[in-house]
Amino acid sequence: MNDNELRRILTETKRIALVGASNKPERPSYHVLEYLLEKGFDVTPVNPGLAGQEILGRKVVASVAEAAPLDMVELFRRSEDVGRPVDEAIRFGAKTIWMQLGVINEAAAARARAAGLAVVMDRCPAIDMPRLGL
Repeated sequence: MNDNELRRILTETKRIALVGASNKPERPSYHVLEYLLEKGFDVTPVNPGLAGQEILGRKVVASVAEAAPLDMVELFRRSEDVGRPVDEAIRFGAKTIWMQLGVINEAAAARARAAGLAVVMDRCPAIDMPRLGL
């Protein structure tokens, strides 16, 4: 994924489902959720264990389906656990799958690409946005 593609994704995306959201301020997913909200994105935290609660004023839902419609699904999950949310993202019309730093799953990425989604792996929008001047 080159910088022009990243820039396009980050400027065209409006609605994001953040899978693996945490209510613990020391967790990276909490900081990225906070950053994306500050940048004006409409972010829905997804975490079945916290469903119905709020994180940073946003209601937590249990699944990607409950966050739809959306543009991007951002994954804070172990690499081996991203298959299901990727399949949900495909089913519910996401345009982009974004796997966080350290998250790489080639099989899930291939399914997403075959369905026409852009796939970003092993990157963080909270790092790439400032780097790209966004």
